[in-house]
Amino acid sequence: MTDQDKENDKDKAVKITVSDLFREKKEPYDLSNFTILVIEDSLYMQSLITSMLKIFGVGDIMMAEGAKEAIDVLTVTQARTKSKYITKVDIVLTDWLMTKGSGEELLRWVRHHEKDEVRFLPVIVVSGYATESITARARDFGANETLVKPVSAKGLAARICSVIDNPRPFINVPGFFGPDRRRQQITFRGLDRRSNNPERIVTIKK
Repeated sequence: MTDQDKENDKDKAVKITVSDLFREKKEPYDLSNFTILVIEDSLYMQSLITSMLKIFGVGDIMMAEGAKEAIDVLTVTQARTKSKYITKVDIVLTDWLMTKGSGEELLRWVRHHEKDEVRFLPVIVVSGYATESITARARDFGANETLVKPVSAKGLAARICSVIDNPRPFINVPGFFGPDRRRQQITFRGLDRRSNNPERIVTIKK
């Protein structure tokens, strides 16, 4: 079997796995209008995640090698000024430990931003460190979901489905702003399923 045959078999396996997951929905997923920003400093992981997202049918995939570059990208894409040449990011996939700015730095910037287009962005943390402390820290900084490397197509698809179909309400308390850290099933039936509504904020004053 040639290397090309192996790659084809791998793609078929991924497509079958993801199709099975998406088939559970009454209405098929259409991610062609979605833009996903991938923040990863490993070229191998960049290639792997990009391949998976293309198979999922994601319309536009952007790349950054660290938080610093991602912040520059989001500052432009999430600006209130509309342009046919600039597409807003709908979901962020970020590694946790990176030399050019960590996932923690990115989340701190996102959740404390003054613009709703930035601070309500769904953020999925993809980390090679499967410790409970890393997962808890990511959630404490406002991550919507976490995913442990090595990344599987089904696992990645499940996290994307979760932030689209079951967005958790945002909590605003002293020292924390982000998705409710308590797991609960919430069905959101809004017109735009790609972003959280600023009106769905629970503010707790002490």
